[in-house]
Amino acid sequence: MPAPQSPEQPRSRPQSEPESQLRAQSQPQASQGSRSPRTDRSALRSAPTSALSPVVPPVLAEVVRSGFVEGRHRGSLVVLAADGAVELALGEVTAPVFPRSSNKPMQAAGVLRAGLDLAGERLALAAASHSGEPFHRDLVRTMLDEYGLDPALLQCPPDLPLDAEERDTYLASGAAPDRVTMNCSGKHTAMLAICAQRGWPLETYLDPEHPLQRIIHKVVEDAAGEPVAAVGTDGCGAPLMAISLVGLARAFRSFVAAEPGTAERRVADAMRAHPEYVAGSRRADTWLMREVPGTLSKMGAEAVQAVALPDGRALAFKIEDGAGRALGPVLARALTLLGVDGPVVDRIGRAPLLGAGREVGEIRAAF
Repeated sequence: MPAPQSPEQPRSRPQSEPESQLRAQSQPQASQGSRSPRTDRSALRSAPTSALSPVVPPVLAEVVRSGFVEGRHRGSLVVLAADGAVELALGEVTAPVFPRSSNKPMQAAGVLRAGLDLAGERLALAAASHSGEPFHRDLVRTMLDEYGLDPALLQCPPDLPLDAEERDTYLASGAAPDRVTMNCSGKHTAMLAICAQRGWPLETYLDPEHPLQRIIHKVVEDAAGEPVAAVGTDGCGAPLMAISLVGLARAFRSFVAAEPGTAERRVADAMRAHPEYVAGSRRADTWLMREVPGTLSKMGAEAVQAVALPDGRALAFKIEDGAGRALGPVLARALTLLGVDGPVVDRIGRAPLLGAGREVGEIRAAF
């Protein structure tokens, strides 16, 4: 495992930067490579919800090849101030979405509320979408052994490592898709562990009416400050609770603001102390939590992202078409609006486009 990099403290945006550095996104851009008109941030902040919720979501990212805008990714984004008030809303931020794996901190807090005593790397892994690197797989197997659980009890599907570089190494070794390797295996292991401890059924631990899942449902509602709008099934088979982007940002804010010793704060502290177990060696969540101390960050499938800073400011967004390639540029721009800058933001935001192996363009934020 690579050694942690030196932390980089967030720096405030210079006061000379005008508030009009936010871009209006209600209309598609017409010209090649052009930037859309700017709009005043205070107008967005004070506008009624209906004005911020167009039928067609605003453009959050552009795909620019050789100076030509060849594509656009639309979506919705919310930024909360330190006191929890909505500071910026682009698109529809009050309608329910499936947060996908951005729900995992809440699921891990549910396991703690149910009585499982996890801490450190084990708790971080319970909230993870891990890359499937050897240290992830080893700890999942260790946890299964510690609780006397057979890996066959895991109901997440067999899969390859999430990280592309690790996937190549894994396949080159002759390994096959495996449940332990699947990025949600830490979460499933924690769920099985508390069920074994409490004497709850193991074979139905993913049923929405299972005692554990009912606790998790309550944790999601408590953290989001709103009712769960719908329950679906995530890619790993676990119940998935729909909340708004405002609710998702509010949930992350509540975790960093929670009192020490609470389930929510224990999850946040474990994730921030061991970010490589939450994601992996080459992942944006790891970089951000490692290099901006006190930050809580978790991505989700279908291009969902939630972040909370230690002072209570938070953000959440979803790219409408689920394009993961737009996550980094949009996240980097949103962090800049929160006053976070430096090398880690530049690294997260970099999304080059290639032609014959050389860089000919980029995916860039458009707000």
